[in-house]
Amino acid sequence: MDMIETKRAERARRIASLPRVYHQALTAHDTLILSTPISEIVKNVQSNLWDPVDILHAYGKRALKAQSATNCLTEIMFTDAEQWARTVNKSTSAPLAGVPISLKDMLHVEGYDSCYGYSSYVGKPAQTDSALVKLLKDAGAIPFVKTTTPITLLSFESWSALFGITKNPHVPTHSPGGSSGGEAALLAFGGSRIGIGTDVAGSVRVPAHFSGVYSIKASTGRIPRTNSGSSVPGQEGVPAVYSPMARTLEDLETLWRAIVSMKPWEYDHSCHPIPWREIKFSDKLKWGVMWSDGMVPPSPACERALRMVIDVLRKDGHEIVDLLSIL
Repeated sequence: MDMIETKRAERARRIASLPRVYHQALTAHDTLILSTPISEIVKNVQSNLWDPVDILHAYGKRALKAQSATNCLTEIMFTDAEQWARTVNKSTSAPLAGVPISLKDMLHVEGYDSCYGYSSYVGKPAQTDSALVKLLKDAGAIPFVKTTTPITLLSFESWSALFGITKNPHVPTHSPGGSSGGEAALLAFGGSRIGIGTDVAGSVRVPAHFSGVYSIKASTGRIPRTNSGSSVPGQEGVPAVYSPMARTLEDLETLWRAIVSMKPWEYDHSCHPIPWREIKFSDKLKWGVMWSDGMVPPSPACERALRMVIDVLRKDGHEIVDLLSIL
């Protein structure tokens, strides 16, 4: 049996061997959990109203549905995640207490492969967690799945010979984007509420755009990246940055705030010691818009999205400047 068959068989076995609860239909409480912002989930866990294991069960069920529909998962970590959920830090010092979180496949979780499309990495589980995974666990988050990427991480689609093609949850004949495509597909399907991707040249922004979820490319030195996978190790010219992804804008801000509150510079020396700051903007701002890069014109849908944003900003009294007209 070659590495591709071995890895796919391992994933299938893990799914088949899961406790029965993960293969049952969603309950009313599951549905409530899935529709609750993570800030409220944390409050309910910290006040002992909700059990982190129940939250994991709800997202585990939905993640399996997402996998069936889109082929977005690489590692199924539910068994270990249940143990982490039972011992999770529920104190107010844990800003993500009890919240399941999905991870792009290149993040290392001890005991699990990090293949990101390469068959040569099959059967070589990580010996330690990535710095960011350690931070997330300390924050009370529960890593429960890892998600698909294209081989090399250098594509706006998410296909590899190892795991196959990942489909867009809205239109299965379309791509969810790349290279954080599995993450975007899972979030858009509702199988996770928050996750972590990476970006060099659009690898969280493109999937967020293609799949209809939220993300912002982080600045260099804001989020830990040591002890994690890479297709170009040592490349510092335009480094990959780990970046939060989420189903909603509110959840995206909550995740960002939580990561920064954990003092990431204490997990990775390359992170800047800059705390979270509430920025008070003036009432009216000046916004720049670039309609084209001069080489590839935007599709009609992309142009329409830009116009919708501009219309809203103008109605709110903001000034819009065409950047190409002043370059």
